[in-house]
Amino acid sequence: MSNAFSVIEPDWNAIDPAEIVQPPHLESDEILIVPTQLGELRMSISNYGLRIQSADDNQAAYGMLTATPKNESLTLSGDNDKYCVTGGQYRLELCTSPLHFKLYKGETLVQQSATDGHFVRQHRLPPFAKTDAGWLISLELGYDEAVYGLGEKWAKLDKRGQLIRSYNHDALGVNAEKSYKNTPYAWSPDGWNLFVHTTSPVTHGVGYALWSQRAYVCLVEDSLLDMFLYHEDTPANSIHTYSQLTGFAPTPPTWSLGVILSKAYYKDAEELLAVAREVREKEMPCDVITLDGRAWQDTDTRFAFEWDPSRYADPKPVIDKLKALGFKICVWEYPMISVKNPLFKKAAEKGWLIKDKRTGKAYRYEWDLSPFGEVLTPLPDSGILDFTHPEAYEFWRESHKPLFDLGIDMIKADFGEQLEDDNMLSYSGDSGNRLHNVYSMLYNRCVYEAAEKYCKTGPFLFSRSAWTGSQRYPSQWGGDPQADWQGLAASIRGSLSWGLSGGPFFATDIGGFYKDTRDAELYVRWTQASVFSAHMRLHGIGPREPWSYGEAASAAVFEAIKLRYQLIPYLQKVAKQATETGLPVQRAMVLAFPDEPLSHSFEQQFMCGDDLLVVPCVVPGGKLKYYLPKGEWVRFGSEEVVSGGVYREETLALNDIAVFAKKGSRIELGPDVQHTDMDMSNVTLWPAQ
Repeated sequence: MSNAFSVIEPDWNAIDPAEIVQPPHLESDEILIVPTQLGELRMSISNYGLRIQSADDNQAAYGMLTATPKNESLTLSGDNDKYCVTGGQYRLELCTSPLHFKLYKGETLVQQSATDGHFVRQHRLPPFAKTDAGWLISLELGYDEAVYGLGEKWAKLDKRGQLIRSYNHDALGVNAEKSYKNTPYAWSPDGWNLFVHTTSPVTHGVGYALWSQRAYVCLVEDSLLDMFLYHEDTPANSIHTYSQLTGFAPTPPTWSLGVILSKAYYKDAEELLAVAREVREKEMPCDVITLDGRAWQDTDTRFAFEWDPSRYADPKPVIDKLKALGFKICVWEYPMISVKNPLFKKAAEKGWLIKDKRTGKAYRYEWDLSPFGEVLTPLPDSGILDFTHPEAYEFWRESHKPLFDLGIDMIKADFGEQLEDDNMLSYSGDSGNRLHNVYSMLYNRCVYEAAEKYCKTGPFLFSRSAWTGSQRYPSQWGGDPQADWQGLAASIRGSLSWGLSGGPFFATDIGGFYKDTRDAELYVRWTQASVFSAHMRLHGIGPREPWSYGEAASAAVFEAIKLRYQLIPYLQKVAKQATETGLPVQRAMVLAFPDEPLSHSFEQQFMCGDDLLVVPCVVPGGKLKYYLPKGEWVRFGSEEVVSGGVYREETLALNDIAVFAKKGSRIELGPDVQHTDMDMSNVTLWPAQ
């Protein structure tokens, strides 16, 4: 990112705003050409609102859009100072010097250029500009207007006041702005939506006071510009429109809604099978067991779809035993090939790896091992698979077939954030920086297509890194939280933030990933909160089996997991709804109750589907502070009716959860089972009539 756009205030006086230098004209009846000193801008109006593109936008977009906007016929009127363009329900007013605009839908003002003024000129911030760093657009924010979206972020859901960069990172935690899943899509409860259709990084100063507390300053870090502005009456409709444009998620298989057991990592087949047998002996409901990275791969030579021969000379008997115990099996991968594996040389010779611009040879990625400490194994220099190369893409996809033939059901598609150097060059011609974000989506797509083609139990994967369109290849998990109460709270906000950004399915690492202190109460509360997430995975460094935390914790967790399995019929309906609407399983209060602004600041609580309000406990001691929206609510599992429209506090016992159902709703509950391949047809309704 340019130094001009660091966290200090930029020199706005040094940035020349765009001006209309010749009269705008219609290239056809659907495209308005706006000549500026920065080049032509192409503007169109469709069912997705106003679209603004730079005229030379002809680089690869990699299939991020699944819909083709249907452009409206335009009419143009005006004079040298102001022009008016109408099309369908929208009207665009363009002013010439500098170029600035107002966009209306009917009589509603959707958005306009920022009105942040200056003593000697109309705009303190340039409404449109092109800098060395990329395209700059400044939009208006109301004095108390909230803004949501922008991917998986760990801080407040309302992004007002924040400086956010849409750029995927191996974030190594949930404690800062950096995150694994980003998308340059933001929306306001007032109805406007901004989506930047780009692979490049985008920086968002959302009422960021060092720049402007009253403006949304958007820097698209590319020479190209392609952005949509549209209006919807509700947040749900906003996300639905975004999903129509970038794709809906398919419905995940039922078994994926069960418990996924994992840790980093089961060291050999004996430990893996011992844990699997113990799970069944203790009658812990569980559907999936995971072989994480070091569990089945030789770290020094990974990744090449090879079982570590020193531990798994023949993996089939182990897989068969796990299958006989009723487990689905997940294995880990990343899109890197160690220079110590013969596959590196083969892939390099075929041009299947990202290249080094300076040498023309395969780029050797050197891991920064300083954050790893003693926790993670040092990783070898590696090549990065080039998913823009058709043969490389096909090779990677087809290499999954032996795994699925063996009986593997699910892939954990880890990493994907390593294209971060402009000396990296892809087959498509894009540099590492421009390909960086969308690379994870291409990786997700490739692995998901392999599962669609070869998995016998239905396609499903976990991916850590994601970009615009990755929601079409579910599911995602929030990576590597610190194992403490702040890690739990931030993980919940990350899941809700991803849901507010068009990602309906999400899971966290129950118990936290690193710095585990065996905090039994934390483990219980994390499990209880995750009962109501799309997917539920026990994972971290060290054991995550409930009994490893002591008797009281184990009993409370067993109770929570039992509830999870009872809720699977309800969750199936919620998941199906997500695939049709784009609504997430976990819904922040601003999404579920847009007309109740008092609820919006309660950013830890959420709705699971339409009917269940969940108040996770995110502090030790069981203390809760929450807001029940208006209406009457029934405490889940009881007959207690509670009136809404009030702020409440209470203290929970360890095995208690605070979940409320809308009065009048009927929740389908399934039977007690150990896994979803058992008979789940005996469904009851709660509350009973």
